[in-house]
Amino acid sequence: MTATLIWILVALVAIGVYLSWTAGRLDRLHVRMDAARAALDAQLLRRASVAQELATSGVLDPAASIVLYEAAHAARQAEEEQREVAESELSQALRAVFEDPAQVEAVRDAPGGEEAARELAEAVRRVPMARRFHNDAVGAARRLREHRKVRWFRLAGHASFPLAFEMDDEPPAALVERVS
Repeated sequence: MTATLIWILVALVAIGVYLSWTAGRLDRLHVRMDAARAALDAQLLRRASVAQELATSGVLDPAASIVLYEAAHAARQAEEEQREVAESELSQALRAVFEDPAQVEAVRDAPGGEEAARELAEAVRRVPMARRFHNDAVGAARRLREHRKVRWFRLAGHASFPLAFEMDDEPPAALVERVS
């Protein structure tokens, strides 16, 4: 009888340790996901800021400046529910403005344009990487949260279910090709 109780106690301790380890792993995934989201937000803000700065610099023609400024301003001011749409619209505006390599060259030829074009190209290239890191972290957290043991023992606590950030982040080819 005593041996049976000892084995039951050992099994319960082992299960407790395993559940504790799983909860810690889930917590680390949530921390990684939060850090990746902060990095994504920083890259999106940087891209919008550089685009807005370029739109107000007077280097672009007036129509392109207005399109780019409006999209960048909307992306910076968007509420969380509308953020993906606003960022996608900024990507589309960037592609529309910089689809022609002549437009990129005109920006580069202007005083300070080389630096502005390089900074915009870097910002545009970093957004897809930051989004990929964020969505990878979200996917890992989702996969772990879908396990029965996590749901049955409520190891995720009150944390909301992680959502991926889906947007159009294709960079303007003429801008990125020239810098690469």
